[in-house]
Parts: sequence; C-alpha cells; structure tokens
Amino acid sequence: MPATDSTAAIETVYRMEFPRVVAALASFVGDIGLAEELAQDALVDALRQWPRDGTPHNPGAWLTTVGKRKAVDLFRRNRTLEAKYVQLSRELQAAMPGHGEAGVEIDPESPEDISDERLRLIFVACHPVLAVPARVALTLRLVGGLTVPEIARAYVVPEPTIAQRIVRAKKSIARAAVPFEVPTSEDRAARLGAVLEVVYLIYNEGYSATSGEYWLRPELCAEALRLGRVLAALAPDEPEVHGLVALMEFQSSRLRARTGPSGAPVLLLDQDRRLWDRLHITRGEAALARAGALGGSSGPYALQAAIAACHARAFRPRDTDWDELVRLYGALARTAPSPIVELNRAVAISRAAGPGAALPLVDQLMETGTLERYHLLYSVRGDLLDRLGRHAEAAREFERAAELATNAQERTLSRDRAEAARAGAHEGTGTVGAASVTRTAPA
Repeated sequence: MPATDSTAAIETVYRMEFPRVVAALASFVGDIGLAEELAQDALVDALRQWPRDGTPHNPGAWLTTVGKRKAVDLFRRNRTLEAKYVQLSRELQAAMPGHGEAGVEIDPESPEDISDERLRLIFVACHPVLAVPARVALTLRLVGGLTVPEIARAYVVPEPTIAQRIVRAKKSIARAAVPFEVPTSEDRAARLGAVLEVVYLIYNEGYSATSGEYWLRPELCAEALRLGRVLAALAPDEPEVHGLVALMEFQSSRLRARTGPSGAPVLLLDQDRRLWDRLHITRGEAALARAGALGGSSGPYALQAAIAACHARAFRPRDTDWDELVRLYGALARTAPSPIVELNRAVAISRAAGPGAALPLVDQLMETGTLERYHLLYSVRGDLLDRLGRHAEAAREFERAAELATNAQERTLSRDRAEAARAGAHEGTGTVGAASVTRTAPA
C-alpha cells in the first residue's frame, strides 16, 4: 500500500476510535486536555509503526495503551507528580497482563468499560461550570469525534468561535477540578438537557454528514443510539430521553434505504421502503409510547419522533399523513422554534396543500437571512419551483445548493437535480424526487 494510502487509512481508523481513546485516557489521567494530547501523540506513533508492522487487531486498544504509557512517562518526568506516577504505573501494570502487536501490551478493555468511560466523559463535558454552547462543542469534539469545521457547520457559526469555546471549556473544567463520574440526582438532571442535545447532534452528523465523501456515517448513528439507550436506563422516568431514543430508532430504520449502490443519496419519497428495518420501527414505537405514558408527548424530541413515526407507518409514499405532519411541525415550532423547523414545516405543507402554499413560507425564510448559508433552504425552494413548472428558476436554486453543500454526495445530488430541472425547462416536464430536510437541530 502506498504511503499516502496507508496514512489515510490510519487517519480513518483514528477518527473512528478517537472518542473511545480520549474517554479512556481522560478517565485514566483526570484531565480532558491532556487526554486529547496523549491521543494525538499515540496517533503519531501509529503513523510511524503501523505501515511498517501492520495495523493491530484492536486499533483502539493499541492507541489507548500507547496513550497511557505516554501518560506514565509524562508523570515520571514531572518530579512534583512522583506520587501520581507511582499510582498510575501500578494501575497500568495491573491492567496489562498480556502482550499485543508490535511490542505494545494491549489493555484488555470490555465494551462495558468503554461505554462507562464515554458516558462519564459526556457528563463531565456537560458540567454546569460551562455555558451550554461550550458544553455542546466540547462534547461533540471529544465524544462525537467531530472536527471543528463540522461542529461550526452544525451550528452555522464561524470556526474560530467553536475552537475558542473548546479551548476555554477544557481550561474551565481543569480549574474546577470536575470529577470524572456520572452525577446523581439533581446534578444529573441539570446536565441531562445538554447531554441529550449532544447525543442528538452526534446522531445527526452520522445521519447526514456535513462534509466528506460519504453521506452517511453509520458508526456515529450506532454510537449515538447506544448512548441514548444507556441514558434511558439511567433516567427511566425522563420522557425526553425516551423521545430521543424513539427518534433515533425511527431514523435508523431508514439508513439502508437512504443511499444507492454508489453511495448517492436517495430522497425520502424515492426510497425502497421494503428496506426499512421493522425492528428499529418497533423499538421506536415502544420508546415513543413510553415517552407519552410519562407525559412527555409534547416535548421537542417526542414531537420529532412522532413526525418520524408518521413516515415509518406509511408503507407507500402516498399513504403518508401530510396533514398530521403539518400539525406536528406546527406543535414543534411552538415548542422549539427555529428556522429549520419552519423549513421542514414548509415541506410538509407543500405535500398537504401543494407547492404554491409552501413557497411564500420559504421566501419569508430567505428574506430573514438566518439560513442564507444553509444549502437545504435552496434545495427546498428549488423543489417547490420545479413542481410549479418554473424549471429555470429551480435549476438556479439547485446550483446554489450545490455551491453551499460541503458534503460531496449532497453536492452531486444538487447538481444532478439542477440538470434535471434544466431538462424539464426544455421539455416542459417536472423532475423526479422530493426535497427532504433531515437536520432539525433542537433550539
């Protein structure tokens, strides 16, 4: 394998393992900033050793073990922390009875241990000592493994702002000496809202990646859903936890149908619904019912789950209850108002009452300027114009969506739709497909 290909493969593995490695190292050394530095140092070793010796059987454990060894070396060099070194060294020796690839003794971690560490890290990063935006940014970076540009795009804010939030958040946690543990009772409840938001945003990045060559990142969806289920067991009486789990279950049911053989996106109304996973749908219905039984049917996540359920219950696109979707989006707009929710509501209205009824709503959103850099705004407007027979205008909107899209697959889709709209203008026909807004981030 050429060196460039080898490096790219290692970086891909590192990106997938980064959250686990940081969580394990943060629990080990008790410092988030140091844990991230150690994880990055371990990557440097991997870039040097793996092309020569081969990729280890368990890359995450390899990186974690190397990171822990570097922590021991660091504490050894720091004479003022000699006692800490002795303690960590004993723990390291006790946890490493076996030997792994390339002379590295692998830490035999179980999935349960990793899960606990990551959950602890989420609650640490969502500590009240931090402002909510800083909590979310830090957790998305460390637990979700998202890059600063990806987080910035998710929140539609400049990258330097996100980078500063993360740096300041690490320093604040270090100054406050926040313990690495899952809080109990009132403290847990105080952090739960931010934790749920982070889990949801991690899921959204997996469901519709903001950048890169692939539209889906299934590993992020699976991890967010797993964390949601853990939270549901941890806080069984919190309706919004069950609402979020229900939402992720319903959305996960469609993952196999959302891309074609080449990885190209398949829009909602064009999907083969025979590929929708009935087990996820059944689990989603159960979680949604649980949220309702706890009195949380009007919560933001429960309402979004109810919206997803409407689609999941329709075996054919024409069976979709668009009037109910309009009602649910209206309720969501009152509970958690945001321009993206309004954009979704406009899509539902276009199906229930026609594109002519929805276009003025989208035009109003455009006039506010709040979504001027959001490519799906132009994609939705292009779809409405195309269905109204205004194909040349639609093509321009799709081209604008392509210019703003940072994901390669979404960019290609928008360009293809622009070409189809131009063909429609020439032939006097409409294009196939329907706009579908997938990122409905909570307010």
